[in-house]
Amino acid sequence: MIPVTTFAGKTVALFGLGSSGLASCRALAEGRADVVAYDDDAKKVAEAVTAGIATADLRHLKWRNVAALVLSPGVPLTHPAPHWAAALAQTEKVPVIGDIELFERERQANAPETPLVAITGTNGKSTTTALIAHILKAAGTDAQMGGNIGVPILALEPFGSGRVYVIETSSYQIDLAPSLRPNVGILLNLSEDHLDRHGTMEKYAAVKTRLVLGVASGGTAVIGVDDKFCRAIAEKAEGNGIKVVRISVQGPMRDGFYAEGSRIVRASGGKAHPFAQLAGIGSLRGVHNAQNAACAIAAVTALGLDVQTIQRGLMSFPGLAHRMEEIGRKGSVLFVNDSKATNADSAARALACFSDIYWIAGGKPKTGGITSLEEFFPRIRKAYLIGEAAKEFAGTLEGKVEHEIAGTLERAVELAARDAAASEAKEPVVLLSPACASFDQFSNFEVRGNAFRGHVRALGVS
Repeated sequence: MIPVTTFAGKTVALFGLGSSGLASCRALAEGRADVVAYDDDAKKVAEAVTAGIATADLRHLKWRNVAALVLSPGVPLTHPAPHWAAALAQTEKVPVIGDIELFERERQANAPETPLVAITGTNGKSTTTALIAHILKAAGTDAQMGGNIGVPILALEPFGSGRVYVIETSSYQIDLAPSLRPNVGILLNLSEDHLDRHGTMEKYAAVKTRLVLGVASGGTAVIGVDDKFCRAIAEKAEGNGIKVVRISVQGPMRDGFYAEGSRIVRASGGKAHPFAQLAGIGSLRGVHNAQNAACAIAAVTALGLDVQTIQRGLMSFPGLAHRMEEIGRKGSVLFVNDSKATNADSAARALACFSDIYWIAGGKPKTGGITSLEEFFPRIRKAYLIGEAAKEFAGTLEGKVEHEIAGTLERAVELAARDAAASEAKEPVVLLSPACASFDQFSNFEVRGNAFRGHVRALGVS
């Protein structure tokens, strides 16, 4: 745990008693702050009381005595309307912040030399975060990994000599971290997502921009420039005097890192040379992972690692569950769990990796459906549709891709495995890449991916 001492002797209100909220309560209490916590879920409030955390309905709080409201990133700050707790704090002119902000204030106050790498983007955040942490650990560095990737940032080990923090940050978390000043700030890409929370693409992009514009003096902004939003952000950051390393998987550049087949090439002043090789690394298959790898390479290069050390780290990277995770084979059929693909853009990255696909898709649909995936339809032998999106997706696929409404994931696995095994394809792939949120049938994408893995294992796949 990282004690938060910057609020010692002050009253801090906290709303949202999930894992990050509980960690924040403990860290603030350890730093001698007076914490009052609450949640709309009475069960969570009761659990917090059992854990020894002081709770009270924040509607009855004397806000003039409150130094800050720590808000869970899952709670609306602005759109479609502020949550009542945020609205109360704003009315009383109390700062509304999150756990990333608590960490950053503590780092700047008590461990300003401690390196911080912060990663954001629409897709690829978790893989890039895990890859950076893995390369650093393989090099013998004490890399603490957390944030949006699963471990609350304040639950990580305290600041110490030689320790580096590698943090995945969502747009929600950045919105609540005005003091965020990473030594290396990474913006992978931007595409339409989370508009229910930000209202417009421009507002969503503006929040993501803060991470790279906030890079500390002498630090580095690593920015993927294959979309128009990120290209503009890179120009803006450079115009602000920030060192920018551009990343592309679409073609050569004069300066930065770019993908050329399975190679990552480094360019400087128009001169380019091969820097790293991704061939044979199953966990980094596909163009999207080339972007993730190139961003990770740029980040650890900025931290001082040499090319040989970086290549060794890449070669040993095991990948992440639910992200192009190869479950195993049965005969010639490969089973791949890409449950993390909760939108069409993310699913496109998986579909681009294979040629003979038996595609399991569907769930709680997002804006735009799968119409943007039409260029990949020739790769799909058959689609098996599940959840709320099944009928909508069937309409999009009609006359273009053979498909079947399976309804449930278990049935989809059964049908896809049967058809793939009967095919004449050299390497048929049963791919779960839903292009949808999971919330119609599963509590999150991890539960959905675990269910897929279980159904596949039941077929005798190893």
